[in-house]
Amino acid sequence: MTDTTAPARVGVLGGGRMGAGIAHAFLLAGSDVTIVERDAEAAASARARVLDSIDRTAARGPLPRPRGALERALVTATDAGAFGAATLVVEAVPEDRALKLEALSRAEQSVPADAVLASNTSSISIDDLGDALERPERFLGLHFFNPVPASQLVEIVQGTQTDPELVTLARGWVAALGKTPIVVRDAPGFASSRLGVAIGLEAIRMLEEGVADAADIDAAMELGYRHPTGPLRTTDIVGLDVRLGIAEELQAAYGDRFAPPELLRRMVAEGRLGRKTGHGFYDWSDK
Repeated sequence: MTDTTAPARVGVLGGGRMGAGIAHAFLLAGSDVTIVERDAEAAASARARVLDSIDRTAARGPLPRPRGALERALVTATDAGAFGAATLVVEAVPEDRALKLEALSRAEQSVPADAVLASNTSSISIDDLGDALERPERFLGLHFFNPVPASQLVEIVQGTQTDPELVTLARGWVAALGKTPIVVRDAPGFASSRLGVAIGLEAIRMLEEGVADAADIDAAMELGYRHPTGPLRTTDIVGLDVRLGIAEELQAAYGDRFAPPELLRRMVAEGRLGRKTGHGFYDWSDK
């Protein structure tokens, strides 16, 4: 039987929206969590982000642990040495290959040899990232979805060198978070990003061609196919820059069927990145 207990100590490398969400999920599942950020200001922001998320959860119902206990279980730092004896470290830095390689290598040097390293990458090859590590057999993908507290899915990505026992461990950890795991082999875009980006890019092309406006394109998928959120609104939530980066990775792997539309490139260049900047395909300024 799979153990569904969360790891006692979890490290999260990167405390942005995704990293804070991952930290939030493990804290509520009973883990002590350490977030490592690039500097003291970013670390303080990450802590505030997680505690704000916990407060929003508390507003909807009782917390599994007292708020004070959750606050004490959260540590932020600027040095990967703070991960100490972490059982699991999840890398959640921006979707940039070089940045992730550097972050993972730094984390590996700071944790015990039997610790599990995971990347939250949504598109970069786990084998590619693992080749830069000394212990690729202790490495896999844990692809969380935004917003992490509300999402139900975690994609477990098994590289060719990943120890199969890690996949069993990861299934249990995901279950401990109250989420559903799916297991996919390492391939560009895995399952979720490859399918999601394909739909998202086609929706952007339709908008670019004047087929319909953003709200009606989204309604087609929400009402016609029961998608909870349409592809353009989802792109705003994910971030247009993030979706562009994934599309470029997939174009390199699979060809021009994943070529980013010019509209997407232009909006990213203009800084219209979606919800995080207040404007994307929709106006988020009052959200």
